[in-house]
Amino acid sequence: MPDAVRWPARLTLSAARDCAGATRVHARHDGPLRLLKTLYPETARIAHAVLVHPPGGLVGGDRLDIQLDVQAGAHLLVTTPAATRFYRSNAGEAAQVVHATVGEGARLEWLPQETLAYPACIARNEVRLSLAPGASLFATEVLGLGLPAAGQPFDRGRLLQHLEITGQWLDRGWLDAADTALLDGPCGLAGHRVLGTLAYAQTDALADVSALLDDSRALIADVPRSGITHLAGPRGAMLLMRVIGDEVESVTLALRRVRALWRERLWGLPGGDPRIWAT
Repeated sequence: MPDAVRWPARLTLSAARDCAGATRVHARHDGPLRLLKTLYPETARIAHAVLVHPPGGLVGGDRLDIQLDVQAGAHLLVTTPAATRFYRSNAGEAAQVVHATVGEGARLEWLPQETLAYPACIARNEVRLSLAPGASLFATEVLGLGLPAAGQPFDRGRLLQHLEITGQWLDRGWLDAADTALLDGPCGLAGHRVLGTLAYAQTDALADVSALLDDSRALIADVPRSGITHLAGPRGAMLLMRVIGDEVESVTLALRRVRALWRERLWGLPGGDPRIWAT
């Protein structure tokens, strides 16, 4: 195994709708990345898949590959019980790479716990999502730079953040501890070290969302440094929320609050959190 990839792990999840309308999940893995369990806390039509990486974090040379295939008509929610941690690197880049395809009329909810970039990490966090006609998805990402509560600022290291919904949206850039203009400047993180993203996307145009946008913004009126926008194009439509803050918990709660509203209004489903988050 080349030094560049010292401890690879791969997980493939396939979610398919059976003849009774239930979503069934099949998993294949190689290395220390597993499907812990599949839960059905809402209905048999919606499968909640819980992924675990027993080592608990990534160091230089580690690579996690996650492949999600949500077949036509299926509904898959994917989450994790703990944060993804990129530790200090002594041996090159650590990477987590997620590729998901969402079939015709299918739904995906990619809802991992937060990602923590430790001081002196060299990391890549890449998520690429692709929608077939009639498909839709939710995706969240909460990124914390450094460990300020432990007195460990993000003063060394870099992380490439790549979030993409094919043909609709791309957010890609290096967060480098040496880039003070980005980390501390008024057009960047302005001295804050937690960045939260919530995206909803579908391949059809969204109906009039002005009331939904108003209600969403009212819901986070008490959250400084937050914003919500509606993006529309020839490949579909999106709702996008960004939050900058100082604590992972407060940013996470703001995203969950808005996701619950959007899930109820756009999908007609309760917006409750996955059961695993409460354990």
